[in-house]
Amino acid sequence: MSVSKELLDKVEENSAEIDKTIEEIIERYSGELDDYMQFIIGILRNDEQPPTDAELDDFALRLSSLIYFTSVGAEQMGIRDDLSSSAYKEAYNVARSMQKSGTVADKNAQAELDAMTEKVVSIVYSKAYRILKAKVDSAQEVLSSVKKVMSRRMSEAELSMMQINK
Repeated sequence: MSVSKELLDKVEENSAEIDKTIEEIIERYSGELDDYMQFIIGILRNDEQPPTDAELDDFALRLSSLIYFTSVGAEQMGIRDDLSSSAYKEAYNVARSMQKSGTVADKNAQAELDAMTEKVVSIVYSKAYRILKAKVDSAQEVLSSVKKVMSRRMSEAELSMMQINK
């Protein structure tokens, strides 16, 4: 099986444009969360100095609020996803109903072509919604990990205090 270099290049070119559009759309919803996650990663990459208790407290508080606002944005994106999907279905159905001759397959194919713009917009909003949801889910996982580390540190501190008081 051979792979068409021209087709691969065309897909890469088109997907780069769609990726850019999606990034522009979700930036306003997840920009702060993305920046803060980069900040956290920067601290975690320093193997010589683990995060301080104050930093963990900051992670927990800020992540919670950023997740809240990003979740709201994800739900707003979900509305856009639903509306763009409806617009595609409507455009397809209108185009399909305009076809007066040809086989069923021909009519369906032409309706798909006629509604291609609406389909691409639907794909953009669908992917944007999924990306935002994935970012929220991932941030929730990080927050959960931060809480576990905080709990472990508190347990270790309590154990140390008990050993000192013996």
